[in-house]
Amino acid sequence: MKKNIDLGLLISRIAIGFPMSIYGVNKLIHGIGFIEDMMTMHGLPSFFAYGVFAGEIIAPVMLMLGFRTRLAGLIFAANCFTATVLAQTTNIFKLNDFGGWALELLVIYMLVGISFFFAGAGKYAISTANKWD
Repeated sequence: MKKNIDLGLLISRIAIGFPMSIYGVNKLIHGIGFIEDMMTMHGLPSFFAYGVFAGEIIAPVMLMLGFRTRLAGLIFAANCFTATVLAQTTNIFKLNDFGGWALELLVIYMLVGISFFFAGAGKYAISTANKWD
């Protein structure tokens, strides 16, 4: 079978971007007060919580469309890393109810975001012409 890396990148962009955007839409509907509280608990300004919209709505949409994919991958990964540090450090050495790593999904999101930084969008993308795609 012939390889189609570009199609694989498109599928990966959608498989990662769409589910994360659902988290972002949920925060639009229900608010980000709990994130503001976490920021304050860690000594950070509460307005930093609004960055979650960049990481959970804007970056995932950019990934799905293939627009500035490398930049979107970095934003996406930074959002996942921030969530890990602020809310999930107690789960680093824990398993979930099914025997998997408690941070599995969040770390997968983060690592795939980093992979988009290195791989780019592929040819099935809105923009493919510059270094940040």
